[in-house]
Amino acid sequence: MPSTLTIQPTQVFKDNLAQLPAIDGIERIDLIDGQGAVVASIENKPGKQGSLAVYHYLKQAFGTLDTRAAEHGLAVFAEHTADARNRPGAHPNVDRLLAIVAGAEALRIDVIPAA
Repeated sequence: MPSTLTIQPTQVFKDNLAQLPAIDGIERIDLIDGQGAVVASIENKPGKQGSLAVYHYLKQAFGTLDTRAAEHGLAVFAEHTADARNRPGAHPNVDRLLAIVAGAEALRIDVIPAA
């Protein structure tokens, strides 16, 4: 069951983003596989802040990036999810969620605070 922190996603990413916790004070998020390797990092910089906010929210709401969290994340990404399905590679942070829903390994989400 999702925690009480979960939002009810709309069909518009910008509206969903407005409901997510602030990302001030976060340098980046590292995604860690079952062997402890960093498989991806999402930095707090323009062009990545929407994804950073979604993954930070998924960490708070679900604790880990498993199938349930990935499905919810796809709903939060709204129109970007449809675009990612049509253009693989255009949205790597959405592609990762699609892969997990399709059976890829769950990932640990590590939030790295800004120094």
